[in-house]
Amino acid sequence: QVQLVESGGGLVQAGGSLRLSCAASGRTSSRIGMGWFRQAPGKEREFVAAISWSADTTHYTESVKGRFTISKDNGKNLVYLQMSSLKTEDTAVYYCAADLVYSSGTYHANYWGQGTQVTVSS
Repeated sequence: QVQLVESGGGLVQAGGSLRLSCAASGRTSSRIGMGWFRQAPGKEREFVAAISWSADTTHYTESVKGRFTISKDNGKNLVYLQMSSLKTEDTAVYYCAADLVYSSGTYHANYWGQGTQVTVSS
């Protein structure tokens, strides 16, 4: 079992930056992929970014490429999502996820955090 707790969400102006953090506990010694998903009001949850356990591979959804960066610190059991050049359409609840699997054209996860709200104002 893996427990995930997100932090760092908040209200920012369009064009601004924000860094989300995710603290992992439980089976953190397992070589599992980590990632971030988001869900906007009235929308389905969507994949945002993924990173391999060793951090040698990352993947992003097209809409955030060049603006968001996923990283991790295995020693501190932390995963980050650095968000820059934020747009109003980035407004959503962001969820940290663990044990990602790519299937049927997208990523899926077996463990989820509680979510943290990110609101981008114009």
